[in-house]
Amino acid sequence: MPTESIKTKKSSTTNTCLHSSTFVSFLPLHSRMLRYLLVFFLLGLGTRVESHEESGHWSCESESEIRVETEFKPGVITLDGHADDWKDIDGSYFPLLPALDPDAENEFKGGKMSVKSVHDGRDIFFLLQVDGDYAYSKGESNKCPSVALMFQIGDSASYHDMGGCKEHSTSCTDKTCKGHEVDIMHFSIGSAIPGRLYGGNPLDNRDGNGGDRFGHLVDLYAWNPHCRYLDGIGPPGSANDSSAQNDWKGAWWHSSFTVHSGFVEDESPYADNGKKGTYFFEFSRSLRTMDHLQQVGT
Repeated sequence: MPTESIKTKKSSTTNTCLHSSTFVSFLPLHSRMLRYLLVFFLLGLGTRVESHEESGHWSCESESEIRVETEFKPGVITLDGHADDWKDIDGSYFPLLPALDPDAENEFKGGKMSVKSVHDGRDIFFLLQVDGDYAYSKGESNKCPSVALMFQIGDSASYHDMGGCKEHSTSCTDKTCKGHEVDIMHFSIGSAIPGRLYGGNPLDNRDGNGGDRFGHLVDLYAWNPHCRYLDGIGPPGSANDSSAQNDWKGAWWHSSFTVHSGFVEDESPYADNGKKGTYFFEFSRSLRTMDHLQQVGT
């Protein structure tokens, strides 16, 4: 079966939307560095969105000065949610604006999001960091922060509308929405213990899909917000890949925690809600996977 790799871009254009989701292309410093096109979401730290209706017209313009670079640094990163091993790696900073009402006055007041990335030739690593008062309610994901990464797959896929296919949820398939594919990693921390590794695991991967029954760090694809599916699962009429699996792993942490070694479930909520501090979300995935239909690149 053909393997799949993260797509590189020959164009030097950087597409950027500085909203609560940030659309960024990764550009190389030298021959060892990789180039990506990707979207960041940070949800749950600001005002909750109750409607899918947008407040008015807005656009997403290219800004060539916005760059996120991922450098070749093997053996540097341990995936545990801690930011200590990222201290010598430069990051890029983005304001967080509500995607449905992205006016400057609605910017998240806690500060900008920092994004860092490196690779070791086999895996790519990301650190997303943002200041925010601690909020955690075990098993209630809508009361906890969530974070996601979204990669462009199809040539016509857009930041706006999560791929931008105009089909309805009852008519979207890999044929009617061809070219609008985006790949998504979504981590909702309501059932995830800080410092523990979540994402791809033998049980869910055995079932041939991108789920995570333990910590809800899932691997998805979409054509628009109404047409989202776990990798390996799709609407009637779409070709599903039986080799699909969750290719992501990740962990989270908050600077208000008074221990460094980790927690057990009985210690939930791990800190007092409302404590000021910083959230850290750390992720990795292989540069090449077996999922050639629903993941990044070809």
